[in-house]
Amino acid sequence: MLDKLDAEFAFGRQALDVRAYRQELLSSNVANADTPGYKARDIDFASALAGSLKKSGGTTAGASNNATLAMTKPAGVTQGMSMASTEAGHMTGKARLIATGGPTDDFGKVAYRIPTQPALDGNTVDLDAERVQFADNSLHFEAGMTVLSQQIKSMLAAITSNS
Repeated sequence: MLDKLDAEFAFGRQALDVRAYRQELLSSNVANADTPGYKARDIDFASALAGSLKKSGGTTAGASNNATLAMTKPAGVTQGMSMASTEAGHMTGKARLIATGGPTDDFGKVAYRIPTQPALDGNTVDLDAERVQFADNSLHFEAGMTVLSQQIKSMLAAITSNS
């Protein structure tokens, strides 16, 4: 039962993960607007999402979401890594925690943005363009959250109905 619920929300979570990663890149661009030699970076959302879904065996919107997406699996502990303790009282172990969002290399290749007006110091960040991209990505992230919230409300209504 829970695997079906997980599969139902997997595509939306995957899309939100890619949106969050893109937001990190865009905010990094804004933060480094005055850094000499900094190159503005971004990803193409559609190709990054399609690529990560293809790598993980997921499906696109409108198709059946039966496959569990690798990047949307809950955090888990795996074996194969040992911790070095520097003091006698430190804990030892061979576990490592995998982040819920998965590795960011599944989001596709980060590309450098071609500047419309290059700066003399080699910085390619255009603050106006970055603000527009940041606002657009934020709006799409919020829309994705709204869709997931509605899905959850619909399922809760179906579960609690007295028919």
